[in-house]
Amino acid sequence: MDTPHLRLEETGETFALNGPLTTVGRGEGVDISLEDPSVSRLHAEIVRRGPHVYVSDLGLSVNGTRVNGRPVGRRVLLEGDVLSFGTARTRVSGLQAGAEADDTVELRRISAPDLTRRELEVLTALCRPALQQDAFVAPATAHEIADELVVTEAAVKQHLLRLYQKFRIAEGVNRRARLANEVISAGVVRPLPTDVEADVRRAG
Repeated sequence: MDTPHLRLEETGETFALNGPLTTVGRGEGVDISLEDPSVSRLHAEIVRRGPHVYVSDLGLSVNGTRVNGRPVGRRVLLEGDVLSFGTARTRVSGLQAGAEADDTVELRRISAPDLTRRELEVLTALCRPALQQDAFVAPATAHEIADELVVTEAAVKQHLLRLYQKFRIAEGVNRRARLANEVISAGVVRPLPTDVEADVRRAG
């Protein structure tokens, strides 16, 4: 198979990445359905942009998304990468190798820093007010994030400090808002259709 595709290591089944956006999850309503209990109903997206393919974890999965064993929020994929959704392992094939130097800038632009599962949860909670409203609203406060995730406010502030560094958000006014804007524009956290979000919450 010459087109970009994923090969499920356990069964050898292949999934072609034909469209610009491929959803991955468990059950109905996704493009690639993986019948594995560690995979969430709506787990991740795989995006094709020109010759490049990248994966974006939606921040909804309990077990996260990994590339070559490392948890990721958003990562450009290379030929032979092992892409894991929960414990379901797939291998990436059919990608164009040897990107030119000029492409490196584009790759960096569409990639986000490696994020831990807890950092993804903090970002999702931070951006939730903006994603649930048509008009711009302020992102969640550290106190609101702490309440949602059932952790201390001090722990949330430590996560935010690391996230400011990872996304290179300089000190100054509206730092949380600038982080939320960067995260949403990078596609790390995305709005969900109401019915899908409700389904995910019921499953949680």
